[in-house]
Amino acid sequence: MPSRSRPLGPAPAPGSLLPPNEKLPSSETHCLRGHEGPVLAVRFNMQGTYCLSCGKDRTVRLWNPHRGIPIKVYTGHGYDVRDAAVVSDNSKFASCGGDRQVFLWDVSTGNIIRKFRGHDAYINTLCLSPNNDVLVSGGYDAAVKVWDCRSRSIDAIQVMKDCRDSVTSVAVTERAEILAGSVDGSLRRFDVRMGRLFTDELHHPITCVKVSHDHNCVLAACMDGTIRLLDRADGDLLAEYTGHKHGTFKMDCCFTPSDAYVVGSSEDGRVLCWELVDAELVQSFQAHTDVVCSLAVHPKGDCLLTSSVDGTIKVWT
Repeated sequence: MPSRSRPLGPAPAPGSLLPPNEKLPSSETHCLRGHEGPVLAVRFNMQGTYCLSCGKDRTVRLWNPHRGIPIKVYTGHGYDVRDAAVVSDNSKFASCGGDRQVFLWDVSTGNIIRKFRGHDAYINTLCLSPNNDVLVSGGYDAAVKVWDCRSRSIDAIQVMKDCRDSVTSVAVTERAEILAGSVDGSLRRFDVRMGRLFTDELHHPITCVKVSHDHNCVLAACMDGTIRLLDRADGDLLAEYTGHKHGTFKMDCCFTPSDAYVVGSSEDGRVLCWELVDAELVQSFQAHTDVVCSLAVHPKGDCLLTSSVDGTIKVWT
């Protein structure tokens, strides 16, 4: 794929993005306990009715966060579990971690349907395409791999080895684009249909990449204590969000459902929320006693999940 690198420069924030009257979750309603050790990721299903958590204890756990109760524990990983993604009909989910394989599970039975093999090191991240037929993963081997969920093959159908260091986060857009953040400090956008690669140099390790719900912007959480907002198409820097600590651990960031706010976490246990356009910090609260590894906002925006090195998952409304 041909590559085009673009230096970052300031650009005016999109004036059409005005924050609605949206309430931001900050009141703790449940504390979910069960993992032994750090909870590395927490993910809502598409409807927001339940969530999955991934632990250093090698388990994936299914919860009803609204009632604060555990539902099921999935065992089969031999190493820590780092990420998970649920298909839209809730029948299956995928998980990854230190096993160097992507596990595909049956939600109801707890059986492993398939193991996709091909990464040469730990798999840090995965996501499903909007139509759920393709899985994308990124690993410590600096590779981005694409898997066909409909095929019986365990081999990747496409491999991108353009990154110079560990791939920490991947995302797929409805335009058949794959975005990948890497420790090498670059945000890459693979246009699969056109066979092109676009690279934005952020010059700091990236631990999380998220696409806005209108598909126009991309968030990148960088290990210099800054979350950056980029224009998806041309890579212009639109805003920067600061005030948190992020220099050692892999941590998440995300948009609220309306794209009006940006939510991030901090290594001192705080959760922060900024207004998208003005980059003004509008909320900050102490969520955990240790690093907040992961967070997920409910599809309706009225609930927030956080997970931490302290071994807990908290539900905020």
